Amino acid sequence: MPEGHSVHRIARQFARNFVGRRIAVSSPQGRFVDGAAMLDRKTMTASRAVGKQMFLEFDGVLWLRVHLGIYGAWDFAGEITTDATIRSAGGRMGQTSQRGTDEPAGLGEQAEGSLADIAPAVDDADGEDSVRSIGAPRLARVRMAEQEKEGELETFPPEPVGAVRVRLLTDSAVADLRGPTACQVLEPAEVDAVIAKLGPDPLLDDSAEAEQRFVDVVRRKPTPIGLLLMDQSVVSGIGNVYRAEMLFRARLNPHTPGRLVPEETARALWRDWAYLLDLGVRTGQMMTMDDLDPQRYAKAMAKREDRHWVYKREGLPCRLCGTHIVLEEFGARKLYWCPKDQA
Repeated sequence: MPEGHSVHRIARQFARNFVGRRIAVSSPQGRFVDGAAMLDRKTMTASRAVGKQMFLEFDGVLWLRVHLGIYGAWDFAGEITTDATIRSAGGRMGQTSQRGTDEPAGLGEQAEGSLADIAPAVDDADGEDSVRSIGAPRLARVRMAEQEKEGELETFPPEPVGAVRVRLLTDSAVADLRGPTACQVLEPAEVDAVIAKLGPDPLLDDSAEAEQRFVDVVRRKPTPIGLLLMDQSVVSGIGNVYRAEMLFRARLNPHTPGRLVPEETARALWRDWAYLLDLGVRTGQMMTMDDLDPQRYAKAMAKREDRHWVYKREGLPCRLCGTHIVLEEFGARKLYWCPKDQA
């Protein structure tokens, strides 16, 4: 399932390429005909991500709410660029520029321009960082970019590929949505009601109040912290990858009841999520290992298996202590952790 950084990147891609333009909205699959008719020929006026959910505003009166779930994805074609200076709905964006350097750019550095100018110098083999297709794993579905090479569309717009729930089309760009868990047209009050049920998102609110809200909720719950981090009413955007990695980075046993998590540890979790989420938005990849030299950094950016501490490393030795990483079913999801460093 796409995690928070991917959804924020999608929202900002819409902000750069669709907001301010009149949109032709259709449902090639036929499952969203009525909703498409409500939005068709309206101007997209805002795009916003809150955790794993995205909201696109039309004419300031209606919103398209999308939750990608496990199988959903957006495919983009046409003139698509990203812009590090875009700010949407209280969020912030910056892309780390590494072109022409021998080491990763500083976390505070920003760049502006097309994807070719600001994307990481190393294209990761797993396709986690992509301007063309964001969402479910690439191999799980047919994508526009697999039919024609990027930038070489013979006709525009291209024909829909696969079961496209919603197509958003301008005179120069198109976005196709497939397989979402949720796709609905909402009025502003309904959007507010959905967001009110979500936990804080540090990209939208990194205030002391948001941190305290997270800490208070965690420390009054008997639920294991490994489940609380995945609860979108507790904190927004964390999925299976970030959950495993954050718990390892905190050296915290996933089964620890929230109420037994020390306050300083709970605060550290919130601040680490703010850091990792921001880094994920800027690089397009879930980089969770720190203090890598330039060679190891480039290797990690190229392959997912080299940028995580425990995720999908079951049976392999822990990078710190050598103990084999454990895989277990936890809350109907796979959990990876080190039984020694997280004891």
